[in-house]
Parts: sequence; C-alpha cells; structure tokens
Amino acid sequence: MVMMTGSLAVRGTVVWLTPQQGGRVSGPPDPDYDYDYTATAYLPPRTADDGQAGLALRRFAPGAWRTPAEGILVPAKGNRAQQVIPGCIVVITEGVRPVGLLTVEEVEVLAPDGTPVPAAAPTFDAVVEAAPLAAEPPYRHSTAAARWTSTHASDDTPSQTAGV
Repeated sequence: MVMMTGSLAVRGTVVWLTPQQGGRVSGPPDPDYDYDYTATAYLPPRTADDGQAGLALRRFAPGAWRTPAEGILVPAKGNRAQQVIPGCIVVITEGVRPVGLLTVEEVEVLAPDGTPVPAAAPTFDAVVEAAPLAAEPPYRHSTAAARWTSTHASDDTPSQTAGV
C-alpha cells in the first residue's frame, strides 16, 4: 500500500472511453515514441475538483481501446495524500471530462530525481513463542484428522527391508 504524497510509477491496464461514453471524439490516443501522453487524473472517491493529479502514460498499444500501459502519477500541489494500491482505479481526464480508466496493477515510489525508491523490508519485532505440542492431535471432524488418529492392521506388521 502506498500513499501518494510524491510521484509514483504505476503499471496497469487502461480502458479508453468511447465517444458515446463521453470519451475522446478521436478515439484512443496514438502513443508517440518521443513524447508521453499527458493528462490529468484523479482517484475515486475524490473528484476532478478535489483530487487532481498529473498523469503521463507510455508503452500502450496505438488505437487499442484496452491495453497495458505504464505511467507516472504526480499529485497536485496542496492535495491530501491518496492511497494507491494494486486494484485501484485512476480516472484519466482531459480537463474535468473522464476519457479513460487505468486499473493499477503495480505501484513504485519515485524519489524526487525520478529514481525508484526501494521498498523497506518488513520488520518483525514481536517474539513468537512456540506452544508445546499436544500428545494427541486436536479433535477435528474431518477425514484428514480421522486418518491421522486411526489405526490400521498394516500398522502392526513389522517393517521389512528391501533385499536388493
């Protein structure tokens, strides 16, 4: 889970809205290898009025209504932090008009110079003590528990070594 207080690199799937849905009249943008597609965006439940962020997209298929893409989200000055996690939806806007939806699949924090910030390894400060094992397995009404505790005639036969 990442709080967007600075720039974030995101990867996901973008779905462009059709003109009938209020999207771009010209259809999906054509990526240019020299320039990124830039627009504004917001993360619901915020709106274009109170959660505006800058968005730059690249590496998406030209003319495709649904395509993988990657980009950078930059929060607008003065906006409160927003949670960006895999599975969240970013509404892509041109002005205040929604033109596409980006489903986030990966999130990476960027340093002010644009380099990725390595994720901190989780620390486990709590000490876990192992409980002593019971002499008998706990009662569970399942086939597995029944097999664990049942005896079979083959349990009484002496083990034999393979005469190889």
